[in-house]
Amino acid sequence: MPNSRELRKQVIQLLCQFDSGNEDVAKITHSDFDEDEGNTNEPNEQAKKLACKVWKDRIASDAHIEPFTPEWPMHRQPLVDRNILRLARYEIVSGMTPPIVAIDEAIELAGMYSTEKSASFVNGVLDAIFHDKVPKRKDDLQAEEK
Repeated sequence: MPNSRELRKQVIQLLCQFDSGNEDVAKITHSDFDEDEGNTNEPNEQAKKLACKVWKDRIASDAHIEPFTPEWPMHRQPLVDRNILRLARYEIVSGMTPPIVAIDEAIELAGMYSTEKSASFVNGVLDAIFHDKVPKRKDDLQAEEK
């Protein structure tokens, strides 16, 4: 059985495959995201189960995440970022992982696999979800002023 970080890496690989339209492919690369290597392995059964749960929850997850990312709707976010957010959000709301641990792990994964700014983006979104700080919209602010 892989450790928690290895499990999350496998889940992210699977979610990215699912998100790319390859739901039937459930394979992971031996070296993280190395398309040139050509070797694939069966993911851990626990990783498959978790990835399927997160994927099935993606509509609710995306609806929960989007208010915190008004400038970056889910369809515009990098593939890896949105799936890291989905996994961490699932871990937080399901209670399977302490929120701080889920956030820290998501930041680490973003730093490993995504863009230079992804770690801070992921941190900000997950911190807001954890504290349930839904950003106020202009109409809400104007209504409060009246």
